Amino acid sequence: MKVTVNGSVKDVPKNAKLKDATEGETYVNGSLISIRLSADKITEETSDLELVTSKGSMIMHLDDSDDARIWKNTVQSIEGIAARWVTRNITAFGSFKTDIKVNREPRMYRRYDCFFSLGGFDNDTTYMMIARDDHKWSYGAGKGRIGRITKGRHILDALREGDKITGVRHVVSERSSENVIVTKDLGTAAEEGMVIETCVKVRLNERSPMSCEHFLVTAGKGYIDISDSTGSYAACSDNTDVEINDEEKSVRDEGRVTVRSSGTGTGRIFFYKERRQVLPSHNDIGSVEQGMGILAHSRQGDRVTIAADRRRLLSVGMTQSEGKKFLESMGIRQIRTGDRSDDAVIVEQEPEWTMHAARTKEAETFGAPAEKIFDISLDRKNEAASVHYFEKVTGLSHKPIGTMKVHFAFKGMPMVTFEGDEERAKSLYPGAEFKKCRKGDIGITNQSRPNCGLMGVRLEESKEYGPTGEEPYGTNIAGTFKGDLKKFSEGLKEGDIVYVREEK
Repeated sequence: MKVTVNGSVKDVPKNAKLKDATEGETYVNGSLISIRLSADKITEETSDLELVTSKGSMIMHLDDSDDARIWKNTVQSIEGIAARWVTRNITAFGSFKTDIKVNREPRMYRRYDCFFSLGGFDNDTTYMMIARDDHKWSYGAGKGRIGRITKGRHILDALREGDKITGVRHVVSERSSENVIVTKDLGTAAEEGMVIETCVKVRLNERSPMSCEHFLVTAGKGYIDISDSTGSYAACSDNTDVEINDEEKSVRDEGRVTVRSSGTGTGRIFFYKERRQVLPSHNDIGSVEQGMGILAHSRQGDRVTIAADRRRLLSVGMTQSEGKKFLESMGIRQIRTGDRSDDAVIVEQEPEWTMHAARTKEAETFGAPAEKIFDISLDRKNEAASVHYFEKVTGLSHKPIGTMKVHFAFKGMPMVTFEGDEERAKSLYPGAEFKKCRKGDIGITNQSRPNCGLMGVRLEESKEYGPTGEEPYGTNIAGTFKGDLKKFSEGLKEGDIVYVREEK
């Protein structure tokens, strides 16, 4: 049988599952897959009834009420009833018999309201009335509201006494284009004619280079998590502790992707389901080319596979020779600096942003000997806030190799300290106090001390002082240095750059 997966037709066995149909496609396990049954139309009975009269048709939208259910169960037996009278306030059709209890309390009725009336306060002579104007009156059936005329309202002005309701039928919605479900279950059976999408494909806007880089970083794992979903958009708040310049603004049409560039939640990414006006605090990232079914049915907490129309042009972490192959495959000329040898590891690249490199068609790659890049381990479980701070300051939040600039190093000292970000560290609350600071511990001075944000590596064990020379209450331990401490600290001086990467 044939199914369509991400725009391509595939032949799959009759007993195939989604796992078989999506093999080889861009997909991260646990994320949503959308399925549309393109061959069959489904019908859905709505809360609308079509009243066919001798002067034309009107659509009545039913309330979710007992009176509406009475009307819905009665209408098939009252075809052919006529308009018994027409006044300035109402048009009345009937009569017919019901079990409605008499209630003489007056009620307010709005123009186009549909409601019951008991003639002579007797349910043997029940009428269905349509309000032609706002008015208050007692019709004997209490509130008795059935629903409201939503379409064909002009017919009311044409109706005269004797005109009949010649037919009543349920309005049925054919929704073949919207017959979409989403699932994470790869064991779901594939069926003939299924249209399957495994990812959201985004075409990036070259006129918003910083915003596009933020998007590529945020989706660097191959997916994003939906933090919020409304009728207008689906949003991702995975990476909001950022600074983003103002870039191109646009009308937020269905399928547009934007990022908040100022205000609360800067860095939050939005995928629009409905058209919204231009917003000065939103930069235009690009447009969704595939996967709107996934976004339309996503909910808070769902995972969505992302595929941008281009890879991130960053060679940091590769060797110089690997970087050359990678960049040239993308049409970018490599200019080697620092250690130019093939085996040297690229620790910095200029330009770093994908759109800038794509425009200039060249990139400088600064290399360093592999032994000058030191592995670290970060304590994400117990010190998430401290790890987040460390990644932001070193650059590990957006690239595989981070940089640490030496603040103070002196031969014989039990620690080496590195420059931090005092402003960012003002929100770094004290963590668990260490009982013994171990050799190799990486610490940060928290907000309780004057030099908050300072980072350090401990070279000797101590029960009194941490990696930045602070006592336990002033120190947050973010992780552990895993490399050779002697090789690391030998010859270090103020202003030197140390390269680190997280141990995998």
